[in-house]
Amino acid sequence: MTSFLDPLIAFVSAHAWLAYLTLFLAALLEAVPVVGALVPGSTIILALSALVPGGELNLWGVLASAIAGALLGDGAAYMAGHRSQREILNVWPLTNYPGVVAQSETFFNRWGALAVFFARFVPPIRAFVPITAGALGMPPMKFYSVNIPAILVWALAHVLPGVLAITALHEYAGLPHHEHVGKHLWMLAVLGGALVVAFGVWTIRRRHGGGIIEPAKR
Repeated sequence: MTSFLDPLIAFVSAHAWLAYLTLFLAALLEAVPVVGALVPGSTIILALSALVPGGELNLWGVLASAIAGALLGDGAAYMAGHRSQREILNVWPLTNYPGVVAQSETFFNRWGALAVFFARFVPPIRAFVPITAGALGMPPMKFYSVNIPAILVWALAHVLPGVLAITALHEYAGLPHHEHVGKHLWMLAVLGGALVVAFGVWTIRRRHGGGIIEPAKR
């Protein structure tokens, strides 16, 4: 993996537009059924985010690229399932991965909307749950109301660690880095925390209200 990433990072660091495109495609392909189980999108995003402290890439550009790719990938997979319903789970190439498809369906049936949120952080199920949610009839508004916050938290969780690690390394070694990055990191950390707390409150309320995330009956 390192032998693959090193030349990629070296090349895109000199071509910022290509770095943002790579981030977008990594997030997009990671959300595509089957393909997402093979593409190391999270690793690529984490590695490229390390270019932010040195000024090669812009923090907001990195986040926007990752979020846009994930939104398009998840949305396209969900809509494909929503339009075709269960039939799409029984066609190629999904038929080559019956175990993962069955696992995704079980995961969704058990947790409902929560499955859409948590699947964002669990490869390779991440690449199968959106299409499964659509195929099993989850309404669009319900899907996107969970999927969008999940993607925002996922993007922050993938970008900030790389930025923080390299920023700390620059400070320790006395290397130059953009001071404004630190201010943005605090703001983003607060935003991420607020999203997690808000989703936690929503989850508790849905559980006590007998909402959509009750475990499926056995």
